[in-house]
Amino acid sequence: MSERLPITGGLNQSAEAFLHWLENVKRASRHTVISYQNDLGHFFTFLSGHYGAKINLSHLKKLPARDIRAWLASRLADYEAASNARALSAIKRFYRWLEKEEGVENAAIFHIRGPKLGKPLPKALGEAQAAQALEFIATQHEEAWLNARDLALLLLMYGCGLRIGEALSLSPGDVQGVDALRITGKGNKQRLVPMLPVVAQAIDTYKSLCPHPLSASAPLFVGKQGKALDPAIFQLQLRKLRTALNLPDSATPHAFRHSFATHLLSAGGDLRTIQELLGHASLSTTQRYTHVDKTRLLSAYRQAHPRK
Repeated sequence: MSERLPITGGLNQSAEAFLHWLENVKRASRHTVISYQNDLGHFFTFLSGHYGAKINLSHLKKLPARDIRAWLASRLADYEAASNARALSAIKRFYRWLEKEEGVENAAIFHIRGPKLGKPLPKALGEAQAAQALEFIATQHEEAWLNARDLALLLLMYGCGLRIGEALSLSPGDVQGVDALRITGKGNKQRLVPMLPVVAQAIDTYKSLCPHPLSASAPLFVGKQGKALDPAIFQLQLRKLRTALNLPDSATPHAFRHSFATHLLSAGGDLRTIQELLGHASLSTTQRYTHVDKTRLLSAYRQAHPRK
């Protein structure tokens, strides 16, 4: 810790020992250690200004919950909720270390709840990126049937909005001669999802090329040995895809489900229909996609508003 911080020598030594423990015993990264150091520095600086004096271990031991909340409130204008949650976590961890190593106890800190973090917005691919991904995934194996399998699986996620687990749970009987899939999703909730001709054709191509017998009730998607396909195998293919096409790390199997919803919304699909297709229990979950597709929403607003 910097000697310029408004803390006494004893507290400075404790903070230095804590950071040393974090780096050398817990093997935290240098980046993490610096983040903890900055959070402690911000905490000590606020308390010094709050009390009008240098801070010592006695202050920390007697610190009331209201002063900890005041410190958190002081960060709201300059830091996002995630940063504030991390900072509070850092201070709590310092207090746990103080309690164990130096006998400095203060239960108040552990009754403070961090800021509520909003759910991250869905991260969809662009339409051109999705098209590139479909083209790429169909060319990565020497065996044609494996390429057909991966293409059919990816099309189920992008063309039907399925989760990877939902797609891998399908059997040949589920897709035989149907134009809609009956999917059992989270909470055993069932939904009907239209199956586009391009998806049905990809599945038929895979089934015709697959060298392993596919009975009506067995898994539709199988690995090289004919057993149910391990999702990790397909996830590996997507990691290769991300590297080759320079796609972000967010381009996971679930991103193609997000892309399904976002691209439907862009094309004029309504939220209620998309909610049913995705199997969301609450419309508020589906409404997250409206934040992703701001361009379409602004365009619709400009076209429809009476004072455009």
